[in-house]
Amino acid sequence: MITTMSMVNITGPRDDIDKMAYNYLSHYDIHLVNALKELSGIETLKAYTSSNQYQPWDERIDDLLSLIDEPVEDDKNLESNLTFKEVKKMVTSVESKVTDKKNELQELTRQLNTATFSHDEYEPFSDIGYSLEKILSIKHLKFRFGRFTTKSYQIFKKYIDSMVPSVFIPSKTTDGYVYGVYFTTPEARQRVDALYYSLAWERIYITEEKGTFKDIVHKYDEQIDQLTTEKEKVQAEIFDILHPNIKNLKQAKKTLEELSEAHKIRQYAAITRDEFAQKETRYLVLGWMAEEDAMKLEKELAKVEEIEMYIEEDEDAHNFESPTKLRNNFFARPFEMITKMYGVPNYRELDPTGIVAVTYSLFFGAMFGDLGQGLLLFLAGLVGYFSEKLSLAKMFVPVGLSSMIFGLIYGSFFGLEDVIPALWGNPMEKLSTIPFFGSLNTVFIVAVGSGMFVILLTMVLNIYLRFKNGEKWEAILNKNGIAGFAFYGLIVLLLVLYMAGQEIPAIGLFIAIIVGLLLVIAFEEPLTNIIEHKKAEDKDGIVMQLLTIFFEMFETVLTYFSNTISFVRIGAFAIAHVAMMGVVLMFANIESANPNWLVLVLGNLFVTGFEGLVIFIQVLRLEFYEIFSHFYSGDGIEFESVWDKK
Repeated sequence: MITTMSMVNITGPRDDIDKMAYNYLSHYDIHLVNALKELSGIETLKAYTSSNQYQPWDERIDDLLSLIDEPVEDDKNLESNLTFKEVKKMVTSVESKVTDKKNELQELTRQLNTATFSHDEYEPFSDIGYSLEKILSIKHLKFRFGRFTTKSYQIFKKYIDSMVPSVFIPSKTTDGYVYGVYFTTPEARQRVDALYYSLAWERIYITEEKGTFKDIVHKYDEQIDQLTTEKEKVQAEIFDILHPNIKNLKQAKKTLEELSEAHKIRQYAAITRDEFAQKETRYLVLGWMAEEDAMKLEKELAKVEEIEMYIEEDEDAHNFESPTKLRNNFFARPFEMITKMYGVPNYRELDPTGIVAVTYSLFFGAMFGDLGQGLLLFLAGLVGYFSEKLSLAKMFVPVGLSSMIFGLIYGSFFGLEDVIPALWGNPMEKLSTIPFFGSLNTVFIVAVGSGMFVILLTMVLNIYLRFKNGEKWEAILNKNGIAGFAFYGLIVLLLVLYMAGQEIPAIGLFIAIIVGLLLVIAFEEPLTNIIEHKKAEDKDGIVMQLLTIFFEMFETVLTYFSNTISFVRIGAFAIAHVAMMGVVLMFANIESANPNWLVLVLGNLFVTGFEGLVIFIQVLRLEFYEIFSHFYSGDGIEFESVWDKK
């Protein structure tokens, strides 16, 4: 179904727009339109542009909560009934209490990071038992602190160390590196440096300190311990200050988030300019709502003096294109995906989702008739009701039920034909004799007959919609209108009588009427122009116009024929399914005393997945080309609540 929509206009004092959206509009789904664009002819309207004033306050709350590592979780039970003024007052008050401690914590954190960095700088060299200041004061030798990779150090020890005029003093091995220092003479420095660097030596520059490396590391260890203790003390003091305010801060954060959400309606709103006062005074919001919601909001806002709202009359609302909001029951709702794949119905159309739900389920079941495999699809569909991420799987529930029903009709259970009694029989074995064609699978005849009925039904729907929307001549003369229905219906009647072996009365009159109807369809445009007294645009000559009409007649007949024959695929896939399962049963050696159950299980899973996907696509084609093409355009605008947009 398509929800009845109403266009609403809401206006109020310029600075109260967020308050209105937060307190009232946020409780309803509304599809906003750009007021400035829709009312472009009004010169006194201006765009409503402003920065989000709530975001900085939200970040300040995050900063406070981060001081005590308090996670911000989505608490649905948390109330958010604060005003922006109350939020600012509360955040400012909490910040004033914690500012000094926060600054102290930042300074301690800086000192701790510096001490930790220095500790990590000297710690890898702590096994070198020499005073750092003495090493740095050496004048007649050159030295380099650094590290090898473990592999490079092994190569150095085995091949290079004894050949190089240097002394390498190793320290710790950490994270795949060997740290140390080497000494050499000034004369050999360049050659020694080149050899070391050829082994991926990484030089490390050491900051000047006094004492041995162990003494230096020990000093920083003590400093780190002391700073850590002081930091934990300050953090505890901050926690004592913030803990009583955590709930209030989270409440304020939720309020700010909702105000930020409400703030985004400004991009759709316009502001009116008072030329006498030379300033913008009021906001204007335009949008579409469900008729029921619009009436509720109107009653609610009627109690607020500064806000005005009115609902556009249907005649005036026709000047705007209404979005389409679908509303279907639990059975049809999963099939909205298929409708939207083709296109959202416009507001004047019929929502085809209910038709899709019925026909898709029946067609799929007829092609994939198996009680066991249908049960697997049904169970897979149930998963969609327990997981939001797999909600599209809900469509498998009616599809699976249909497959189970046709499985009972065909007598098939996981491909086995002798487990359950068939209500009708195996599609491959049921044959019927018809004139001209001879012996055919009955399932083909039923499939084509069902297709004819569906095509006629879609034409009836098209006729109804055309009359409903005031397009009476299209409803009468179009190939999918009354003329097309009569043309196709008479041909179907003649075929049924012929195949049933019945005598066809007045065959000449039937043919004359059919040809006359085809000519009416072909000359739809000229006839419409004559009836409505419109002057035709003679861009082409009479010969070219007749050729165009001839080819359009040929295309019309070909379209009717191809649409009808296309339904043969229902029977073809029903037979193909039986044949494919026959192959699986053959490989499983099902008729032997010891069948291969693993092959049977894997074969059924493969057929359920692979053939199920192929049939899904084939039925989709039937829906789009053989059903939708007769009555549905799908050129509408989908309803999008502003609160659902990210």
